[in-house]
Amino acid sequence: QSAVPEMQQSDEDLQAEVYRSPLVARYASPEMAANFGDRKKFTTWRRLWLWLAESQQQLGLAITDRQLAEMRASLDLLDLRLAAEEERKRKHDVMGHVHAFAAQCPAAAAVIHLGATSAYVGDNTDLICLRDALDILLPRLAAAIAALSRFAGQHRSLACLGFTHLQPAQLTTVGKRACLWLADLLADLRNLSRCRADLRFRGVKGTTGTQASFLQLFEGDHDRVEQLDKLVTAKAGFPAAYIVTGQTYSRKVDSEVLLQLAGFGATAHKIATDLRLLASWKEIEEPFERDQIGSSAMPYKRNPMRLERVCGLARHVMALAQDALNTHSVQWMERTLDDSSNRRLSIPEAFLAADIVASTLGSVFDGLVVYPMVIQRHLKEELPFMATENILAAMVKAGGNRQECHEVIRQLSQQAAAQVKERGLDNDLIERIQASDYFAPIRDRLPELLDPATFVGRAPQQVDRFLAEEVAPALAPFTAALEKLTAVVQRV
Repeated sequence: QSAVPEMQQSDEDLQAEVYRSPLVARYASPEMAANFGDRKKFTTWRRLWLWLAESQQQLGLAITDRQLAEMRASLDLLDLRLAAEEERKRKHDVMGHVHAFAAQCPAAAAVIHLGATSAYVGDNTDLICLRDALDILLPRLAAAIAALSRFAGQHRSLACLGFTHLQPAQLTTVGKRACLWLADLLADLRNLSRCRADLRFRGVKGTTGTQASFLQLFEGDHDRVEQLDKLVTAKAGFPAAYIVTGQTYSRKVDSEVLLQLAGFGATAHKIATDLRLLASWKEIEEPFERDQIGSSAMPYKRNPMRLERVCGLARHVMALAQDALNTHSVQWMERTLDDSSNRRLSIPEAFLAADIVASTLGSVFDGLVVYPMVIQRHLKEELPFMATENILAAMVKAGGNRQECHEVIRQLSQQAAAQVKERGLDNDLIERIQASDYFAPIRDRLPELLDPATFVGRAPQQVDRFLAEEVAPALAPFTAALEKLTAVVQRV
């Protein structure tokens, strides 16, 4: 026998034996991961059975206090092994958990799931998880917006090159460009908030949504069936339930939520791509930690790994919206079961990915590093060409002929462009203008005409107004949540 002692496997070793989604193992927050975890799912099923029984007792069905007490005592005492055994035996996940719950509260066995169908626990739990996932995501998106708004205000007047067609264009400011990103993020905040406000409960609807089983339980009393639906809906914390459903709530709801998550993904991808381009030009960089390694082969590199992660996960969020659309489109009549396996993947993964995208954007925005001297150097390279219109106007005001001045500037511009493109030298257009006797009438004004601040128009004022009139009101509902998030970050 070997004398080498047998090593005990740790939890980490055991987890390494099987595939785990990187969204949980590597990226997502504990809160979002727990929201879609089995513990929450199955304890919510039990709460739904309790709420149904409590409401049925309140409306006159023969359910005893002892039965309810047993159910309450067992809500969080999950026996997942027993539930799995029951599911394997019965080939039905909900009935597996019905029997596992009944084994723990035998007196209540006869009233668990009374009058309900699987969608009662399945769909209502999904709606609870959708609601709670949005409640996790929205404050994080608001925190990212708050961080970027601070950045925009700080750099409201810092002139930089604007780009159209990814070619240098009229100047803007770093803060104004950030406001373009903010405008898209605010649209996502509004759209996701609307989804949150529009969510309703499936409620107590029965096999095909007609509530027939509950009408039988209450011996044809329509009012008590209506009250039952309202009581359970209120216990679940929803203001209202959908009046009409099939066996399930319409999968249109899922597609609307995932489409708005995809919209946020598109916004995040655009912003992260812009910042990656700016990083390649060394104008702005994401935060880079002291011991962080940019490349295993090239020690000098500072790769934008956070922004690259945002782009990769944002693409996944965008792709998942198609799953929801396809699922909605093939729900025949009152429902088909081909939605179940797909939704187990698409809905949690969309939120898990969106969660880390929002959090990562927030950390990037909070630590963006700006290099004004690099920005100024790039301005200096392009500003002479952009200043020619101001120089032309100044010469005309000084008594010059516009067409003649235009031709002189055109010739000097072509000479300067040849210096840049053919010889790799700096743009010397301004030096050529200064040296030309033709421009003697405005030579003393050239520094004023070349001041970058005179080329940015109303960009700083637009930043101020946008932050005050649009960003601040949008963030106001999240004030308490933002303070809580800030406290958590500071503790970490």
